[in-house]
Amino acid sequence: MTTLPKERLHGTLDALVLKTLSSGPLHGYAIARWIEEATGDVIQVEEGSLYPALYRMEKRGWIEADWGTSDTGRKAKLYRLTTIGRKQLRLETAEWTQFATAVSRVLTPSG
Repeated sequence: MTTLPKERLHGTLDALVLKTLSSGPLHGYAIARWIEEATGDVIQVEEGSLYPALYRMEKRGWIEADWGTSDTGRKAKLYRLTTIGRKQLRLETAEWTQFATAVSRVLTPSG
């Protein structure tokens, strides 16, 4: 399976993480795995991209983090969406939809 180039992931990672957390708190590894599974392994999120994004979103107030226990019983930092984060998710989803529609108009052959 071909993976998405890192350059394409850059502009969408925040939205993907926010969407992932919209169903409940998760630790970093689980966030990355959820995105990979949801995209059929087309998008693979590396730690070097994920954790800086999580810290940035936490600073912006979009997510909050607390220490808890992972599903394997290990201590893990669990991230959850805030009210501001839910608003940001709606905004980013609308912007992405508008962008994807515009790009599709250009790239889709007219018939």
